[in-house]
Amino acid sequence: MARSILIVEDEPTLRETLAESLEAEGFEVAQAGDGRRALERFRADKPDLILLDLMLPELSGLEVARLIRAESRVPIIMLTARDSEIDKVVGLELGADDYVTKPFSMRELSARLRAVLRRTELVPEPNIPSLVDLGRVQVDLAGHRILRDGDELPVKPKVFELLTFLLRHPGQVITRDQLLEQVWGYDYAGETRTVDVHVHWLRAVIEADSSRPALLKTVRGVGYVLRRPGSL
Repeated sequence: MARSILIVEDEPTLRETLAESLEAEGFEVAQAGDGRRALERFRADKPDLILLDLMLPELSGLEVARLIRAESRVPIIMLTARDSEIDKVVGLELGADDYVTKPFSMRELSARLRAVLRRTELVPEPNIPSLVDLGRVQVDLAGHRILRDGDELPVKPKVFELLTFLLRHPGQVITRDQLLEQVWGYDYAGETRTVDVHVHWLRAVIEADSSRPALLKTVRGVGYVLRRPGSL
């Protein structure tokens, strides 16, 4: 079955170009030219992925992302002409799975899009229990939930993916570049700030004191290591 994509872009020429290119690659494509229409199409079509422009009439892309994320974990790739770090961090914090700055090539966009779709199909590996005990925190891999003392904690989708990957490699020192490649699915050209931001968010969820992490340790100048659950 063809995967479906909702393109939210207020510039008609770019929107049509994206639609034609993605349809040629075998995707089913729906379109919206403003934020309110984007929400209508999202709720009606239930797409597999959303390409979401940041600057939109009616509702901004950030507001659309916030409203969608309150209802769904559908992957979101944000499209924008702005390239400041704060815009990227805000987009990621609202739950975007990736961030592409205009101008971009269709080859780059297609690679990132397919990488995000692959990550949404990940399932726990056979040698990892569906429920992992990290002391006061339990990770329900099958249910995509994190619990502390039995209470479910709010967690961003990409943060959960990061934790899942680290749980699959306990006790191993993982570099930032490796995390970018394995969790985000492509070479982020050294933009390791993205990893650090997500590690910060992850520690706030799993650590008793995120300022003095005991579970997810920093290996200075290299990357991060998650302690083996059995050693806690």
